[in-house]
Amino acid sequence: MEAVRAQCETQINAFSDLLEDLPDSDEPVWLLGEQYCVKAEKSELLSDIRSRLWFTYRKKFCPIGGTGPCSDTGWGCMLRCGQMILAQALVYRHLGREWRWEKENCQPEEYHRILHCFLDRKDCCYSIHQMAQMGVGEGKSVGEWYGPNTVAQVLKKLALFDEWNSLAVYVSMDNTVVIEDIKTLCKLQPMKGQLKPSSSGQVEPLAMGSMLGHFSPQAQGTPGSHPGWKPLLLIIPLRMGINHINPVYIEALKVMVSAD
Repeated sequence: MEAVRAQCETQINAFSDLLEDLPDSDEPVWLLGEQYCVKAEKSELLSDIRSRLWFTYRKKFCPIGGTGPCSDTGWGCMLRCGQMILAQALVYRHLGREWRWEKENCQPEEYHRILHCFLDRKDCCYSIHQMAQMGVGEGKSVGEWYGPNTVAQVLKKLALFDEWNSLAVYVSMDNTVVIEDIKTLCKLQPMKGQLKPSSSGQVEPLAMGSMLGHFSPQAQGTPGSHPGWKPLLLIIPLRMGINHINPVYIEALKVMVSAD
């Protein structure tokens, strides 16, 4: 785990070095609800960017399903995007929006547990292995490219088996959000039982010591939880254009990125 973490942090540092070339501008810069002035707050902006979890293609992980691909190069881009969306939601839930990653500081336990959820291992709840195998139930073969809606549906299903984060995932259909459905979803208690996703994307009895046991709130506690209510990740898949963003969406996008 330490070796993997060190490698990931090296990649983050290499990526953030590119951000040092941000152009000076009098225009405000918005990042996930936080506003920055590049000329006066460049270091704060870069610190915020470095604190976002970044997942990209990897190779030489254990073959998916035992005999499947050991790299997601060329087909895993949307899966990695889905991981980053969910990771940001978990960081916000457990650490808060003001939390910042600093190399010289000891990171909180919640940070390490969030990272563990996304390791490229079959026993990690949001790994490329779990996502690819759950996608079989959505009609996608392992190694096949996923669209945004398929990734959203996969995350929704996997979240049912993640008791530590206890997160409700709602995916709108036809750009419609049904408030009553969300209320029902968030009021449901986490699955206590004896099920886990199988390689076919279906569910099967949970074996002793398998995935769910690593994330049980009964065993390890769930920071910030509220009995009978789960925090919500709302996903609205929307095609905003084919080759370019339709101008009709631009103002709405500006409002979205400036919202906390």
